[in-house]
Amino acid sequence: MRKTILDYLKKIREKKEKKEEIHVKQEETIVKTPSFKTIKTKYTIRELSGKVVIIAEKPKAARKIALALTSKPMVKKIYGIPYYIMTNKKSKIIIASAAGHLYGLHTSERGYPVFSYEWRPLHEIDPSAKHTEKFIKLLEKVCKDANYYINACDYDIEGSVIGYLIILFHGSLEKALRAKFSSLTSSELRNAFNNLTTLDWEMIEAGLCRHELDWIWGINISRALMSSVKSVSGKKVVLSAGRVQTPTLRHVVEHEIERNLFIPIPSYLLSVSIVKNNEKYHPEYKGESINTFLEASELAKTIREAGYLKVIKYEEKKVYLHPPPAFNLGDLQEEAARIYGFSPYKTQSIAEKLYLDALISYPRTNSQKLPPTLNYRGILEKIKNIPNYSQLVSTLFQETKGVLKPVQGPKDDPAHPAIYPTGVKPVNLKPDEWKIYDLIVRRFMAAFASKAELVHRNVVFKPICETRKNIVFQLTGQKILFLGWLKYYPFSKPRETMIPSFKLGEEVPVYSVRVRRTYSKPPEKITRIKILRWMENVGIGTEATRARIIELLFKRGYLRSVGGKVEATNLGLGVVEVLIEHFPEITCVELTRYFEEEMERIRKGERKRSDIVRDAKKTLLSLINSFEEKKNIIGKLLSYRLGLISPEKKCLLCNREEYRNGLCKYHYQALEILRQKYLIWREKEGVSWNDYLKQLRKLRSTGKWVREVIENYSPP
Repeated sequence: MRKTILDYLKKIREKKEKKEEIHVKQEETIVKTPSFKTIKTKYTIRELSGKVVIIAEKPKAARKIALALTSKPMVKKIYGIPYYIMTNKKSKIIIASAAGHLYGLHTSERGYPVFSYEWRPLHEIDPSAKHTEKFIKLLEKVCKDANYYINACDYDIEGSVIGYLIILFHGSLEKALRAKFSSLTSSELRNAFNNLTTLDWEMIEAGLCRHELDWIWGINISRALMSSVKSVSGKKVVLSAGRVQTPTLRHVVEHEIERNLFIPIPSYLLSVSIVKNNEKYHPEYKGESINTFLEASELAKTIREAGYLKVIKYEEKKVYLHPPPAFNLGDLQEEAARIYGFSPYKTQSIAEKLYLDALISYPRTNSQKLPPTLNYRGILEKIKNIPNYSQLVSTLFQETKGVLKPVQGPKDDPAHPAIYPTGVKPVNLKPDEWKIYDLIVRRFMAAFASKAELVHRNVVFKPICETRKNIVFQLTGQKILFLGWLKYYPFSKPRETMIPSFKLGEEVPVYSVRVRRTYSKPPEKITRIKILRWMENVGIGTEATRARIIELLFKRGYLRSVGGKVEATNLGLGVVEVLIEHFPEITCVELTRYFEEEMERIRKGERKRSDIVRDAKKTLLSLINSFEEKKNIIGKLLSYRLGLISPEKKCLLCNREEYRNGLCKYHYQALEILRQKYLIWREKEGVSWNDYLKQLRKLRSTGKWVREVIENYSPP
């Protein structure tokens, strides 16, 4: 089914590219009104006469804009919200603010499928958005009878949509312009208002499409799931699924299942200690795999009796570590998680606050490139006035001899450059805010710095005795000769473990040798940042939405945090299990990515929003028809997992429904894997079934469900 739907969508795209007409009834939510593009492409705020309304995305941004355009704007308030007025002989300029999104999609229809919807004030459809009502009332008043409207919301897809909807409902799209900037510094804001453009229609269309797709997928799938539960249990519960949310949940659940069903497999290494200059060193075993414990013991005895290892390779060379590029949002989130344990959402929230305080450029960017038009020296001179960085900046100027050429990463973003500090001096930053600011400043400086230089030594040893296996040991060490960019960004400083020099053919005495039994490791526990990086890699979600979607999965009770790591809850497992078995397309990364790619093509002006929304509706109709055929089965399984009804037969080890032999699906899989892996253990260790179970019980890496079967289940 999944392949069929994707093939169908691709054929639709191919036909459109060949300009073949496909007649499908389409309900347009918004009719795009063309702006005055044909007159000219650039405007300055000075040449606009009459009443001009500038719309900022947040109150802080409105204040920054007002102060950039005039040193003493008149401040007034309506409903407790400030707005700013500037007057001259030619015009009256009003700077007012939104509070992020003020409008959302809504339908009055019940049930599903539902494809009839409209934009409504957010406070009317979301009780938690009551505060947005006063912002709408303010904008309604100040926008009345204006001659021009300037969208000065953040220059990204969301900012384009926020400003567009305000102008659509309270102004005139025929009189609309766009201000584009990457930071809220006075100089950049003044430049933006001296280079106003017509509305960014491709960005608006891509943003509207994203909202429509997310809404129609979310509401229809969620209503279908809730309806299935109610039809079986009679209970009304809140369940949600979504175009990006559900594939992300599936990824976490599959990772969780793999960990819980994991059985460690033994392998064997020879652990050897050698003596050089009266110091002990411990080369790492790099030889062929050793099949059994008995074979490893015999090899250890042979090497011990020979008494020496011979140097068969020695090299000493300089290694250079190239400086990293300035941060994009994903890189910043990853580093903040690695160094400070911050969640992606926390890092993003702090970065957005720093942006609104004009301390950094726009953070929701994918770019790793700094534009050549940026005044690097000017920014660094300002940073030099911050005590923490004064000496570092002086050192950087000396090191580069004033030639400031940053490293550029491969990733780019059409709207914004990599994140950079503006040079504005921070005031009263909280400790966590300072940590994020410090990372950004140091990474910015590092991008201009020299390569770090290390000396690296590598030695390979072989026993002087003959063995049936290719037995080799490796010893490595390194020392930093020149810090380079690591002076500015010490968080990536490698560990120094220097070793002595050796000569080719040198025989080194063996101090000890023993067999070390190791075990295969389960997948690492997943974290929020790993989920976010996975979303980036598979191409679903955006810089602005990924962290929020991850947090939504926690809010819905599908995920939980345990010791800083992420685990799927029983509800999360159940939802994904049901959807994969009976409604697999919803969990499909390929389908989600297909629509992401199509939205990107809208942004590039290659596709129409109406076509993509129509394709999504047809896809959803197909999926819902399939869902309806299995609605009772799905409702029953979800009701079991929600604890709304009890299965006729429960698993002997948990509350899930029985699948086979008194076990649920997961515990039955654990039993089957236990039996399969015993064959490997018996060959390697020569153990009985009971000894095998005893050893697995002792190992911490044994999966949870496997352990529960070992400890509590006796096969009938």
